[in-house]
Amino acid sequence: MTTHHQPTRGKPRVALVTCTALPDLDPDDRLVLAPLATRGVAAEALIWDDPAVDWSGYDLVVLRSPWDYALRRDEFVAWAQSVPRLVNPADVVTWNTDKRYLAELSAAGVPTVPTAWVEPGQSWTPPADSGEYVIKPAVSAGSQDTGRYDLADPEHRELAVAHVRRLAEAGRVSMVQPYLSAVDTAGETALLFLAGPDGLAFSHAIRKGPMLTGPDLGVAALYKEERIDARTATPEQLDTAEKTLAVVPGGTDRLLYARVDLIPGPGGAPVVVELELTEPSLFVGYADGAPDRLAEAITTQLRIHA
Repeated sequence: MTTHHQPTRGKPRVALVTCTALPDLDPDDRLVLAPLATRGVAAEALIWDDPAVDWSGYDLVVLRSPWDYALRRDEFVAWAQSVPRLVNPADVVTWNTDKRYLAELSAAGVPTVPTAWVEPGQSWTPPADSGEYVIKPAVSAGSQDTGRYDLADPEHRELAVAHVRRLAEAGRVSMVQPYLSAVDTAGETALLFLAGPDGLAFSHAIRKGPMLTGPDLGVAALYKEERIDARTATPEQLDTAEKTLAVVPGGTDRLLYARVDLIPGPGGAPVVVELELTEPSLFVGYADGAPDRLAEAITTQLRIHA
C-alpha cells in the first residue's frame, strides 16, 4: 500500500481535506491553489478517510469538503482528533458538527431560528398550526436530508412525520423549525470570515437563493445545488455575526475561517440559521481578492503552527 507522506523540508506542505466524491476539491476551493503557490506553499487535495495518508507529514491540514461525514460523524470526529495541525481544530469540529450548538447560541442571547429537537425514541406530532416548517437532522452537511412542509396540507403532515421517523430509525436527532418566508425574497446571507494578522476578520458576503421547495423524500445526494450571488453585508448583519462568533468555545483566534448564515426573522432583523466552522463553502469565487485572502489566512495559520 502506498503511503502519502510529504516532507516539510523546503516549501510548506498543506493538505486540503476533501471526500471521495470530490477527489480534486470543489471548484471554488481550487481557486486558492494558485495564490498558495505564489506564496511558496505546496497544497495537495487528500481524502479524509484514506487510510494511506500520513497526516503528520503536513505542516497544516485544512478541512475543506469532507461532505460525506454526516452519516459517520463519530468516525469523522475521531479522525479529526487524531490529526495534528488541523484547522479548524478538532474540539471546534466536535462542537460544530452537531447543530445542537444552536441552543447554546440562543442561550447566549444570539438571535437564532426557533428550534425543537426530537431525539430518537421520542414521539413527535406536527404543530397544530397550519404554517410551514423545516425538518432536518442535527448532523448534516450540504442541506442533505432537509425538507420543507406545509402543515395545512394533510399529505405534507404525513410526510413530515415520516421524515422525523426516518431520521429516528437511523439514530439521528431531528430539528424542527418554522420556515421563515422572508428567505423567499431576501434569500439567505452568508458572511465569511478569514484569519488575518489580528485574528478572524470579515472577508465578504454572498446571497443564497431559497433552496427548500418541498418535502424530503430520502433521496441521497452529497449536497443540494445553490444559487449564489455576491452581496454587501449590512451593519446589522455584521453585528449579529460578531455576536455569534463571540460564543465559539475557545475563542476565534484559533480559527482559519468561519461562516455565519443569516435570514431575516419575522420582524426583519437577522437571525442565525447556522454557524459553519467545519467544512463550509467559502465562496471565494464571488468576491474580488477572496482567493488571495484565503491563501493569506492559510499562511497565517502556517506561522501559528510552525
